Amino acid sequence: MIKFSSLRTVIVGAIMLFFISGTFCFAQKPAVHYLEDLEGGAITKAQSDSIFQKVKKLSEETVISIGLITNGKTRFYGVKRSGDTIKTVSNSGAVFEIGSISKVFTATMLAHLVEEGRIALDDTINKHLEVPFHKNQQITFRSLSNHTSGLPRLPTNLTMRFEHRNNPYANYDEVMLKNYLRDTMELAEKREMSYSNLGVGFLGYTLGEIAGSSYQQLADSLIFKTYGMPHTTTDRAAIEDRLVLGRNGGVVVPNWDLAVLMGAGGILSNVEDLSTFIIAQFDEDNAVLALTRTKTKTLEEGKGVGLGWFLLPQPSDALWYFHNGGTGGYRSALLMDVAHKNGIVVLSNVSANRSNSDAIDALAFALMKTLKTE
Repeated sequence: MIKFSSLRTVIVGAIMLFFISGTFCFAQKPAVHYLEDLEGGAITKAQSDSIFQKVKKLSEETVISIGLITNGKTRFYGVKRSGDTIKTVSNSGAVFEIGSISKVFTATMLAHLVEEGRIALDDTINKHLEVPFHKNQQITFRSLSNHTSGLPRLPTNLTMRFEHRNNPYANYDEVMLKNYLRDTMELAEKREMSYSNLGVGFLGYTLGEIAGSSYQQLADSLIFKTYGMPHTTTDRAAIEDRLVLGRNGGVVVPNWDLAVLMGAGGILSNVEDLSTFIIAQFDEDNAVLALTRTKTKTLEEGKGVGLGWFLLPQPSDALWYFHNGGTGGYRSALLMDVAHKNGIVVLSNVSANRSNSDAIDALAFALMKTLKTE
């Protein structure tokens, strides 16, 4: 999920809080809140105000897990809304669906194969798959990763029927994908940036075919084990004991299964692992991660897109890298400033189908702005 309206400046008003035994109460005196008893971290008043302002508008049983990275050092913070209170909780190990943040990992897998010399960004994927493409249309690896392939957001034979709305991708298998590619695929004439779940899901499938492995196996070998992310996976059963239930308006909803389009949004993770992945980006000698951050397309207002990442220049001349994600029961956001070694991870069980789920993006941007003053 990516909405460019969410990239605008986030204006945050002051919200009064009071901290009593790990609980924010709605009608108390203001105070500066610290989290010395939870994982040795601390948050500032500006950060606690931002969290309270966003979370108070969300549904009951909302759970949010936050990673704050300042100058390469990480702190964790968690909250849960129960009734009229927002309680602090220690949940840095809790796992959530991360939705389209998975696209960053699919792009990283692509960058690994490019750096290994197995493929080039501007190679066409056609020669790597046995199925012939409709009208012999050509698609490059680069265009799939930066959303300039001309593919639509979803394939035309992915039916979003009423009975599948709670798990819409689950039945979309390899046969259906190949039928689409062979029989009905049409690419837009103008190859402008147009966000495509199909494109990145198709990319993840193709990379697995090239490597002779499943998407999970390839991601595990190239990324999760490489960067020390033990609880990041596409296998829900592997982290079931850590999984936070996804919700829509407070009601528990089914998890999503991305099937053959796994690379578009099928990964689950926690703020510990994602913070570790952000810190890995600060290694100037890591050519693979640097490649994913290299601008491949210029967008409006000086913004850009790399491989997976969206590039957001700031008035302060800083450059932020961003991606968000959303599924039926979860919303997530990831921001980082590589030059200053700062970053924010926000994971939640707030459904992307809710109109107020933009609060998760807004919270990430508000928290990112506080890191500059610490």
